[in-house]
This record gives sequence, C-alpha cells and structure tokens, in this order.
Amino acid sequence: MIDQVYHQSKLLAVIVRAQFKKDGIEFFTPGDFSQQLGYMNRPKGYIIDPHVHNLVERKVTLTQEVLYIKSGKVRVDFYDDERNYLESRIVSTGDVILLAAGGHGFEMLESSEMIEIKQGPYCGDEDKVRFDHKPNNINITP
Repeated sequence: MIDQVYHQSKLLAVIVRAQFKKDGIEFFTPGDFSQQLGYMNRPKGYIIDPHVHNLVERKVTLTQEVLYIKSGKVRVDFYDDERNYLESRIVSTGDVILLAAGGHGFEMLESSEMIEIKQGPYCGDEDKVRFDHKPNNINITP
C-alpha cells in the first residue's frame, strides 16, 4: 500500500506501508527528486551486477528526508510552505516515509525508533527553520 500526501498538486510525502509487496522493482519518486525512493523484491539467486557510481555533480536546493519507522507509532503533521497546518498521517512499525516538500512535525504516539536518511552535508542552522505550532484541530487522513 502506497499513500501520497498532496497539497495544491505538490507532492509533500510518499508513505510506503509495511505491508506493501510486489514482484520486481518500483520507484515511488519522480526522476527529478533529489532523494529517490524505491522498492525491490527479487527471488533467491537473482543477481544485481556489481557496479560503481560515476561522479556526477548535482545541485540540491531542497532537503528531502526518508524515515524508516523501526518500531512504534508516530503522527506526522504536514504544513505548507507558509507554515499553515494541513493534515496528519500515522506511520507505524515497518513503514517508510519520504518527506519531499512543505513542512512537517512529529508526535510519538508510542515509544518509537526511527532511522533517518537525507542528503548531506548537514548545514547546521542554515539547514532548516523551526517554528512553534501545535495543530488545534488534528485532521488525520486514513
């Protein structure tokens, strides 16, 4: 199962639920995203040829991050670029979420472990703007 979160035709997030399964390979992100998210399911004996990646200069202007929910349950709150609350989704053990655009915040609904993957190098205080906001009327989309 794949969930996509949109606001005004802009893709904010892609959620790959723990129960997602299919044969072969599937990428969930457009080719122009700076963070690519894909899934592979290959049978025993399948070979991916050894390879190295070429040095290709890329320009990254927006940090996109991937969270793997190792355990627990987390509410993800989505915001537009003007910091207005939009909606929330719940991610749980085994889910993966790509945060592609807009703003986001989190509340741990259970003790949770997450693994975060994002582009580097980390730019410290230049990397993000934090803002105070707690949604008053939480709108959780199933």
